[in-house]
This record gives sequence, C-alpha cells and structure tokens, in this order.
Amino acid sequence: MPFSRLGLESRLLKAVSAAGYQQPTEIQEQAVPKALAGRDIVGCAQTGTGKTAAFILPILQRLGKGRGVRALVVTPTRELALQIEEFARDCARFTGHRTLAVFGGVGYQPQAKKLRRGVDLLVATPGRLLDLHRHGDVRLDAVETLVLDEADRMLDMGFWPDVRRIIGLLPDGRQNLLFSATMSAKVLGVIRSTLDRPVRIEVQPSATPVEAIDQSVYPVSAMQKSELLVELIKRQGLERVLVFTRTKHRADRVARVLKRQGIKGSAIHSNFSQSRRQKALEAFRRGKCRVLVATDIVARGIDVEDISHVINYDLPQDAEVYVHRIGRTARAGSSGTAISFMSPEEAGLLRAIEGLIGSTLDCRDLEDFTYAHRVVPSPEREAKKTRRLVYNGGARAGRRRRRPRRRPAAAVRA
Repeated sequence: MPFSRLGLESRLLKAVSAAGYQQPTEIQEQAVPKALAGRDIVGCAQTGTGKTAAFILPILQRLGKGRGVRALVVTPTRELALQIEEFARDCARFTGHRTLAVFGGVGYQPQAKKLRRGVDLLVATPGRLLDLHRHGDVRLDAVETLVLDEADRMLDMGFWPDVRRIIGLLPDGRQNLLFSATMSAKVLGVIRSTLDRPVRIEVQPSATPVEAIDQSVYPVSAMQKSELLVELIKRQGLERVLVFTRTKHRADRVARVLKRQGIKGSAIHSNFSQSRRQKALEAFRRGKCRVLVATDIVARGIDVEDISHVINYDLPQDAEVYVHRIGRTARAGSSGTAISFMSPEEAGLLRAIEGLIGSTLDCRDLEDFTYAHRVVPSPEREAKKTRRLVYNGGARAGRRRRRPRRRPAAAVRA
C-alpha cells in the first residue's frame, strides 16, 4: 500500500517522499487512517517499526490553523524528544506548522523564548514541561491531541505522577494516542481512565528476538566481566558494540577499563549533559567510537543503524527490558548478535528472560579464557513461557463522561 492510500494530504505526501519513504510500515498502515478519523489509539509496537510517523503525520494533517500548542507529545528521554521533533519538523516544512522539543539538562530560557514565539506541535519530557507550565511559559488549554510515547518506559522511570499532572492540565474532548513497546498491568490501569473508546493496534516485529538475533549467555563471575568483555572485543574484532550496565557508576567504570586497554569507547547515561550525550552518540554513529556503554534510561534514545553486537554486561532486573536492549541490533527485522554475561547471582534473571522469550539461550565459553568461580546453567533446563499481558480494548464502566469531539466530515467510524 502506498502512502497516498492512507488519506494523507498532498503536502504531507510531498514531505514523506522527500524523506525517501516509499511504503508505510504495518503500524503506519493501521494507525494513520484511525488517527485521521479522530479515534483514540493504543498502539503496541517495538522500536524501529515506524510508530513516530504513525502519530506525527495525522497530527500535522488535523492541526489546521490556530494559536498556541495544539498537539503535545510526551516522551521519556531527551534523545527521543529530539528525534521526534526532527521528524516532525521535516514533515511540517510544507505545512507551515511550528515544532519544538523541550527537555531538561539544557538551558531553560532559550526554550521558553521559543515557546513565546509560538509553537503548534510541542514534544516534551515530563519534568521540563511541568516547569515551563509552572512558570507560565507554556499553556496547554488548547491541546487537541495528546501523544504518550514509550508509555512503558515512562512508567519504569517513575514519570507517571508527572504524566498524570500533565493530563490534568489538558482540556477534555481531546484525541489521545498512546504508544508502547509493551503493555503491563500498570500501564493498562492508566489507559482505562485516559482514553475514550480506544482502537487497539498491536504490531509484532517482523521477526521475534529469537529468530532475528543470535543470542547467547556467557556464565562468568562478576569480578571477571570487564576482563571477558575486553577479550571478546579484541579477539572477535568487534567494531560497533552497545554494552548495557545496570548503573551509571558501572558504565563509567567499564568505559575507563576499555580506554586503558586501547579500545575506543564511551559511556552515556542520564548524568551527562545533553551536548555530551549527543557528542558520544555521534562518535558512535560515525564509527569513531567502537563501544558505547549505556544504561537503560538512555537506551530508547540510541537510534543507530548497523549495531553489530549488544552485550548485556549486567542482566536487567526486568525481563522485558532485555527485549528492548537486544532490539538495538536488529532494527526492523535485521539480524544481529546479543551476548549476555551471567554471574551466579543473576541466574534467576536469566530464567525470567528465557521464560519471556519462550526459549533457552545457548551457554558459551571464550576459548582459552581462565574462568574463576561461576555457575553454568544446566543444558537440560526448559524455558517456562510466561503469559504476556496485552490490552484487550473497549471501554470500562464508570469512565468519566467526555464531551463529544469534533471529527472531520470525511471521518469513517470503525
């Protein structure tokens, strides 16, 4: 299906063509017509499936003329906010709409000044948005469309209290679009009180993690993880590696170890300034940095093609985070390699991961590496598949009543 059949106007089709897009992805094909018709949407789709365009394109078409912020996208990280705003700006160059991203970690006044000049579509992280509103530098009473992007990540990062405050500042009758890679019970609880007769769209990746990525686990003591990492990178000649650690302190320490061993690497985490994070990402993207050591909080903002390996220096506490991590090396169905280090105390985390993906990971050793004490999982173990909770659509009794929203004359109810 070409983009022209989604119901987009000529100005947006021109922008899409100029950006080099030829055919919509599955999430775009399903979400764009529903969003254009004014429906609330719950979209469950992995990173790399094109969900940004699935909400930006219909937003720009429905904006029309007006004053003030009329479309608001709330997202958890600065990097993701910048990516969304960049895409929105490219799409809006033929429509004349003004876009802006606001986030913490950079100067407040330049963002406030740009807001005072007038913005149609605002992309924001929760904390900075509330600061701007508290100081009277942004009004949200004209918002017609709200997007909550990466809802599961905002929940994990503790942003839901801020998100609830933001929702309370918005007018009733707006369109709500919620996108998330996973749908936990807590996210579902928020959905039921926020969305109005939502359409549920769930898009599976073109390949499951097990099918698309060569996954393996290396049992190793916690004290030997850095040594094993260095040996793997050197012996296998790895050139574009994303390493995940559990803490910011450990990310810094691993980056220092790599540097001492002559491996060009850099840490990236939320303690870094925005400019420093962008500099590290750009060096990694251009190949000037072989290894990027990251924490989960900044992971969603790492949009770099051709990452050959993801190495889980620490296994994540949440099994679903494992899927997000390894997806960095298999964007939109491409292949990749994921290696996980497992210390004895992480055996339970491995079982949870294997239960989620429904498969056991191959245990491997690095030849001629002298291992200290470690625990090697039994090759006869079986993965106990855990039940995945997804939104089942529909409205709940007791939902607050809302004023009927205006819909385009050509809208078709589904």
